[in-house]
Amino acid sequence: MADGLTPSQTIGPFYWGTVVSTYRADLAPVGVAGERIELALTLHDTDGAIVPDGLFEIWQANSHGRYNHPEDRRNLPLDAGFEGFGRASTDASGTARFATVRPGRVPWPHDGGQGGGLQAPHINISIFARGVLNRLATRLYFDGDPALTEDPVLKLVEPARRGTLLAKRDKQGVWRLPIHLGGVRETVFFDS
Repeated sequence: MADGLTPSQTIGPFYWGTVVSTYRADLAPVGVAGERIELALTLHDTDGAIVPDGLFEIWQANSHGRYNHPEDRRNLPLDAGFEGFGRASTDASGTARFATVRPGRVPWPHDGGQGGGLQAPHINISIFARGVLNRLATRLYFDGDPALTEDPVLKLVEPARRGTLLAKRDKQGVWRLPIHLGGVRETVFFDS
């Protein structure tokens, strides 16, 4: 380039060794309280084709509904060995898998008289992929959970699109959520 600028990239550059060494797809070692679950997140592009080179990060509360974060000072148990953060890349089928525990409910902050109450159990998801300039943020909720009707975030989502956030349990007990980066089945994404 004539002006000496480095060419732009969609995301990265990544320091491959650093990124790979921080992969943590098993969030819940033996002894962590709660219902152990498996998640399978599948990434699709705007045409519905799989994305075999994407990256997912997840962040969640433990089964008691407490985040392993200094700002969560609520008087709820923390589980040794459970950080609530995971990272995994998609494989040739566009799928990343995580082993974790089903999260507990967390409070929704009061905001000008509107907030309060508890959110339905959910997992926060960040997506990094080719063609994505900034990370995309979404959530995974559990299909059939009775708390879904009370969730203040889900209430903000157009009813016809809420299904893009609902993981469904398959016959093997795996919670599956297809994530579409665009197109007619685009997943609901949130400001991060």
